[in-house]
Order: sequence, then structure tokens, then C-alpha cells
Amino acid sequence: MKLKHFLALALLTTQAPAFAQQNNVIDEVIWVVGDQAILRSDVEKERQRSTRIPGNPYCVIPENLALQKLFLQQAELDSITVEDETVNRYVEAYLNEWVQTAGSKEKLEEYRGMTYSQIREETFEMVRDNQIMNEMRRELTKDITVTPAEVRYYFKNIPEDSLPLIPTQVEVELLAEHPRIQQEEIDRIKGLLREYTERINSGETSFSVLARFYSDDTESAKQGGEMDYMSKVDLDPAFANVAWTLTDPKKISKIVESQYGYHIIQLIDRRGDKLKLRHILKIPRVDEKDVEASLSRLDSITKDIKEGKFTFEQAASALSDDKDSRSNNGLMSNVYIDEYEGERMRTSRFKMSELPPEIARVVEGLDVGEISKPFAMIDKAGKTQCAVIKLKSRIKAHPATITEDFQVLSNIVKNKRSQEFLDKWIREKQRTTYIRIKPDWCDCEFQYPGWIKE
Repeated sequence: MKLKHFLALALLTTQAPAFAQQNNVIDEVIWVVGDQAILRSDVEKERQRSTRIPGNPYCVIPENLALQKLFLQQAELDSITVEDETVNRYVEAYLNEWVQTAGSKEKLEEYRGMTYSQIREETFEMVRDNQIMNEMRRELTKDITVTPAEVRYYFKNIPEDSLPLIPTQVEVELLAEHPRIQQEEIDRIKGLLREYTERINSGETSFSVLARFYSDDTESAKQGGEMDYMSKVDLDPAFANVAWTLTDPKKISKIVESQYGYHIIQLIDRRGDKLKLRHILKIPRVDEKDVEASLSRLDSITKDIKEGKFTFEQAASALSDDKDSRSNNGLMSNVYIDEYEGERMRTSRFKMSELPPEIARVVEGLDVGEISKPFAMIDKAGKTQCAVIKLKSRIKAHPATITEDFQVLSNIVKNKRSQEFLDKWIREKQRTTYIRIKPDWCDCEFQYPGWIKE
């Protein structure tokens, strides 16, 4: 399928109204909000990026951009900012998705009519503005609270079939062990990395080419091994300690072992306390006999637990290789971003979809309190890991209740109050902010009618 046909299917097919199809106009100011202009090209860029827009995009997009201007202007007054590190994580996710959709960087550049660097820069600005707007919304609503009595009153008369459905949640304890890696395999990996270094230093090939073909970090390999700007605390300590000794972009680091495997690193740029790097990762292969040995050891530990020699929790605390759960007697933690607070939250409860796939499959067949048979899986660092798990609890899917799911219901009420507050704030800002809309762009049913002033 040709690129233009492929992308046409991915984008909205809504036809632009007459006011968006004027001839012989390359660009123009269509809205002014305060001292900020919204250009027709801004609307078109947003339309290209978005695949799902409820309603007419030539009405919805300008209003959304205008709302953003209101929040950004207030954020500037209140000195609300966001960290570049946070923005860059979202930027990388967007770029990777777009490259996969288009098929390659080159095809994405062809479609957008921009270089990859220009796309990255534009995306950075878009994400930064969205993040600042979200921070401003949270700042405006941070003092909104709801009492238990208000939550009970709000849900008192709602029919049970209209209550939010809480999906099945589980608590899982983990005891894990990484199989031994044979020294011959470690030597083989190091030999490959030394060979890559020699090929780069001799000018035979480039670091980025080798990373694309041979790095086991599949995400950065797509970008020739490139990682985005990161501070030292964002990286594995062993990796960071070597990376921060690099000063010459032409030099290749020594081989460094991290929790992920073995790397060679090249410096691309330094910006303040952050580095932009490229790397090649090689993960040693585990011999099947070593996997079997680990599974056998875990089977023996499981038998000792069942015979009452010690508890699962004691074994996990003393023997598990999984550092995240070991300090909590094996209880796994689920870290997520709260959609209402925008903060990192930690809970021991997982929806089944939030568990690693291999663990979820095993959990499905366990009763509460039951210990699984040993099994092998791939951990979050991409390494082979052998494990046994214990299902601590299972809360089946159910309509939310005040007694069991108060926090969920409280968040719903708080979110409703917050939205009511923001709606009122927006309407007041519309009243006190200079707004001008080009007449051809006024024929819309806006969510907030106050844009058009009599």
C-alpha cells in the first residue's frame, strides 16, 4: 500500500468546511486568545497528529487550542513548569508509535515534510504545553476535597447497574532466581562487544549501524542505539558511572555490566547535567540446563515451605533475586500514575492485565493461598528468570461499593467537583480575556460558548 494511502486511512476522513478550504492562503491567524495567536497551520498539524476527534475537527481543535492558551497564560503567571525529563519520556513514546505506523523514520519524514529532528522539536513543544496545562489544572483543583458523607450521598440513589465496575484484582507474592550464566557465554558476549568497538574505531562501520543490527535493546536499536537526554539518576548506576566518564564523542566506552546485560556506550551530547548517549546492549543467553537447575532449586524450596520449615514470605525475603519485592517479603508492588492526582501511586493490588503475562497465566489457575509450580519467564530487564508465586488474595470483579471501594468512588466525586470548578474558571477567563475569532471560523457549536462575544 502506498504511503499516502496508508496514512489517509489512519487520519480522519472528515472533509474540511469551506472556511478551512480558502484558496491561495498559505497560513493565517484564525483565533487570538489574550496575546497568543492560533494559526490555521496549528489546526492542520493537530489534525494530522490526531486519529480520533469527536465532532468537526475544525471546531474542536481550535477550541482545544484556545483552552490550552488560557491554561498556559495562567501557568506563566503562576510559574508552573515541567521537567524536560518528563516531557522527553512522552516524546519518545509518540515518536516510536509514529515511526511504527509510517513504517520507518524516512517515511514519517516524507509524510510530515520535516526532518526527524524537526518532528522531535515540534513534538517536544506540544507535549511540554500539554503537560504544563495538566499541571495547571491540578494546581487549580488541588484544594478540592470530598468527605465520606458527600461520597455516600452522591452514590446513595444510583442503581447498582450504573455503579462503576471494579475489575478482578489480585495480590501476588514472588520468589525469583536468575539462572547462572556460564562463563563461556559471558566471554562470547564480551568478545562480540570488543569486535564492534574495533569495527567502529577502524572506520569500517558506524556505532548506529551496529546498534540497529545487533543491540538487544530493541527500542533504542530502532534509533541507532540513541537514548534521549537523561540524568545520572535515570540510569542503571553501573551504566551511569561509565557514561559520565565519557568526554569525546569519537571514543567508545569500555564494556560495562548492568542489571540488563553488557554494553558499550558512545557520547553524543552533553546538556547541563544530562547526557545524550547511544549504546549497544548484549544479553547473555542462558543454557537450558541452568534454567532446569534453577527450577529444581525453587521446587525444593517450595517443598520445604509446604512442609512448614519456613514460610513463603521468609523464603522470598532471604532468597529471592527480585529486589523490588524481596524487601516486602515477596509482595509485588504495582506502581501507576493516578489519573486524578497525576502522582505516582503504589499498591499491592493488580488488575490481571497489569501483571507480567507469564505471571498472569499462572495466577489464573491458583486458589488463594496456593503456591505455584516453578516456571521460567522474562523479567522487566529482559533476562530469563525462574520463579514461584503465591496468590495472596483475589478480589473478584464487582460493582463498586462504599465499604470495599471507597477510594475509587471518592475519586469519581472529586473529579466531578474538579471539573465543575474548572468549567466555572474557564467561563470566567473567557469573560476577562481578549478573544478574537476570524468570522469564517465562528460557525461552530463550542463546548464553551463564551468564545464569541456579543
